[in-house]
Amino acid sequence: MSETTVTGVEGEERNDFTRAESRQIRKRSTALLGSLLRPERSKLVVGLIVVIVSTAAQVAGPALIAYGIDTGLPALLNRDWIPIASVGVIYLITGVVGAVLISWFTVLTARISQAILLDLRKRVFLQTQRLSLEFHETYTSGRIISRQTSDLDSIRELLDSGINQLVQGLLYMFFIGIALFSLDVASGLILVVSLVPLLILTRWFQLRSQRLFRTTRTASAKLIVKFVETMTGIRAVKAFRTEKSNRAEFGGLVEEYRVSNARVIRLFGIFDPGLVLIGNVTVAVVLLVGAFRVVEGQVAIGVLLAAVLYTRRFFDPMEEMAMFYNSYQSAAAALEKISGVLEEELSVPDPVKPVDLWEAKGGITFDDVEFSYQNGRVVLPEFSLDVPAGQTIALVGSTGAGKSTLAKLISRFYDPTTGQVTLDGIDLRRLHPKDLRRAIVMVTQEAYLFSGTVADNIAIGKPGASREEIVGAAKAVGAHAFIESLPDGYDTDVNKRGGRVSAGQRQLVSFARAFLADPAVLILDEATASLDIPSERQVQDALQTLLADRTAIIIAHRLSTVAIADRVLVMEHGVIIEDGTPADLIGGTGRFAQLHASWRESLV
Repeated sequence: MSETTVTGVEGEERNDFTRAESRQIRKRSTALLGSLLRPERSKLVVGLIVVIVSTAAQVAGPALIAYGIDTGLPALLNRDWIPIASVGVIYLITGVVGAVLISWFTVLTARISQAILLDLRKRVFLQTQRLSLEFHETYTSGRIISRQTSDLDSIRELLDSGINQLVQGLLYMFFIGIALFSLDVASGLILVVSLVPLLILTRWFQLRSQRLFRTTRTASAKLIVKFVETMTGIRAVKAFRTEKSNRAEFGGLVEEYRVSNARVIRLFGIFDPGLVLIGNVTVAVVLLVGAFRVVEGQVAIGVLLAAVLYTRRFFDPMEEMAMFYNSYQSAAAALEKISGVLEEELSVPDPVKPVDLWEAKGGITFDDVEFSYQNGRVVLPEFSLDVPAGQTIALVGSTGAGKSTLAKLISRFYDPTTGQVTLDGIDLRRLHPKDLRRAIVMVTQEAYLFSGTVADNIAIGKPGASREEIVGAAKAVGAHAFIESLPDGYDTDVNKRGGRVSAGQRQLVSFARAFLADPAVLILDEATASLDIPSERQVQDALQTLLADRTAIIIAHRLSTVAIADRVLVMEHGVIIEDGTPADLIGGTGRFAQLHASWRESLV
């Protein structure tokens, strides 16, 4: 992962980017924003036309007042009602037209913002689902949730109101400038001079707020991560009584978030009053200079009044634009993080020209494979292995020996650093993901059940499977009896994480799912660890059916599961130190024989 993608933005919660990194991040975020706006171009053009006309109508007010005072009132003294009446009618029309068009503009921009948010939510979900396992093992679920919640909320706030304020404010100031110069060049020049301290203040605020908002987004993400981790692991929290330490840690994160927000507020405490001060001084100067010019007959009183009104109105959007900048900086920091996720590349990319796999037989070969994780730790050094199709092998060894890594390479959750892993002689990197997932299925220790019914969860193994096929798979692995005992049988809603079934029952459902998938290669990664002894004995017979006529890789610490294997591999530090049938290894004096003896003693 590159310095300016996920790791650069999130990996170490960095905020001290170099100028080059900041430019790259801004470029990436701008590109994302452009791609989001592109489908809405026609609506944006219409919205721009509407807001231009509506703003022009609103800006006409002071000029009409000036005309009414300087022309309409003198005419009225001569019993000529037409000038003042015309001003009143036109003023009313411009007010109504401006209000109607602003209403239209507000609805239009709301539709545009909702379309953009919908597109962005879909992109984040599809990307995080598409990314390889390595990404999810380094990028915590709390941070992913933060991208979909608080970060998108920041962007929503900007789109819902901030953009309206910015566009209307800028156009309002632009038209006011034109109107002021048209009425009185001297007042216009005073306004131009006031822009110098205004730009200096704005630039000062921009430079200091950018880093502060990044810090705030990072602190917010840390809060969400801690909350999600605590709630996800609530059983461990209760079991080990870590509430006090969690409270202290969460309190520290809350304080960090409070401090970062307080710094932003203090910054606005300088910026907002600065804007007001510059505006008030400018209005005072225009009024003072204009008053002397009125006395000397250089300018009409109505024009002076209009100039003061325009000058005052010129600074009115400033506070709203300051609030926009608040939303903008927060949304920009959020967009940086989201763009980092969306730019993240697959560590296990799909093949450009995949090889078709019509019917997998199940032969697995490791050809001089070396593998190391991102931290550089070598797990498999020059590993070679041949598993003939239809053979059941058991992987045994201490924790960290490389057993699960072997299973992840076969499933192509990771690619080897060097060498290749093949299925029926074809490099896994050349297979289409659909063919690979159809041919190789892994059942893990954590049997995850999704929201829905028991039948829905079993059918994941074969989308579109009939009820007869689902029931048949459940019967084959011994899950039918407990499913039938549930309140609604196969139609029972398992709720989140299978709340209505035990850990062992969830595992049986996952076995049924794998049986229904009917893969050529089945990997059981500690898949019986959640089963009690009676359930495990029940599953042993089912495993005989499940593993028949297919290649199977069994990773287990329970040696009772290993007994059904044709071949046992004992691993230590990524190396196979023993290879043979269960009977041969038990009869020897090696590592497996020692493990088996210890296991039998534990049963006495």
